[in-house]
Amino acid sequence: MGNESSTPVDEATPPTKLHGRSIEAVAQYMKEKDVKNIVVMTGAGISTSAGIPDFRSPDTGLYANLARLNLPYAEAVFDISYFRNNPYPFYTLAHELYPGKYRPTVTHSFISLLNKKGKLLHLFTQNIDCLEREAGVPGDKIVEAHGSFATQRCIECQTEYPDDRMREMISKKEVPKCIRKTCNGLVKPDIVFFGEALPEAFFRNRSLPAKADLAIVLGTSLTVQPFASLPSFVREDTPRVLINLERVGTLGSRPDDVLLLGDCDAGVRKFADALGWREELEALWETTDPDKSDRGKQQAPLKSRQEQLDDEIEKLTKDIDTSLKVTGETSERIKAELEKDTTTANKTSSPPADVLSIPQPTNSKDQPSLQHVFPHLKEGKEDKPEKPSL
Repeated sequence: MGNESSTPVDEATPPTKLHGRSIEAVAQYMKEKDVKNIVVMTGAGISTSAGIPDFRSPDTGLYANLARLNLPYAEAVFDISYFRNNPYPFYTLAHELYPGKYRPTVTHSFISLLNKKGKLLHLFTQNIDCLEREAGVPGDKIVEAHGSFATQRCIECQTEYPDDRMREMISKKEVPKCIRKTCNGLVKPDIVFFGEALPEAFFRNRSLPAKADLAIVLGTSLTVQPFASLPSFVREDTPRVLINLERVGTLGSRPDDVLLLGDCDAGVRKFADALGWREELEALWETTDPDKSDRGKQQAPLKSRQEQLDDEIEKLTKDIDTSLKVTGETSERIKAELEKDTTTANKTSSPPADVLSIPQPTNSKDQPSLQHVFPHLKEGKEDKPEKPSL
């Protein structure tokens, strides 16, 4: 099962379970077989259309705003050892990323619709944004492979911290401490930092894909292990569907693999059309709109993507300055260093490195890799077609 070839199957090879290699054939299979055990696997690509900042893309400027603080390395903000000494950079970002600020996408609602129809066996996600939960997928049907903001606890004694107090502290940009008076340790959301193990739930449920009647892979590059191995656990004769900007992993190497390449939201809408679920899907997604009650009011003109990015950068810069109490003198020094670095970079013939992207696994202790932690950091290429992460 894990040794299959990644070479695309020849088009002349007939499918064994499907009537053809199309999303319409998958829909027909679901209806004829009354498929009820569907396993879904998702990555950062299903959340980019929600507007969540993409850490990896240099266009967002997020790395520049971390670099100006003279962190030992950009990913230190997600390093458990650094967090113990200085939690403020992480909580500055947490203020921007905390659940409640972003609306689930129609792809999230499609997964929720699968559950409502009794067809979802389980969802495996690399995302930490909790948008699946906000779309209506029950927590007991979700394996958050890299953790999430859904829960939090003390990093010293593991005492759980109340959700309402966590939300309040993050909204105030304050660092929460353990509720046990005898501990007073730092509290951290249950997202996986560098230096921490993946959740036990991931390994406990890793065999579920083998029980699926259908596997759907959405918006992931399938390069981050051990998550990337999940599709290979699906039985050889079980259809697999990939909805993604490009072909990834071994998807497409089996006779019953169907590839729907392109935008995730557009792909699930096409899938819903084939199933006859389009109206239900749009109605369900409509319920996730926090502004639906104001739909009759005149709306302000939509900002361009660049304007949105500029706003995000400006806001994040102000938040970081406030949280870390960067003095005017320090700001001038950092500004001077950045200008010097920029001048140096302009004189070299090589293009500036995308330093915020997660590096490939390395044995260097000075430059740890966080590929297993934040798929948003690694899979930013899901955000936009061919110009290539949590």
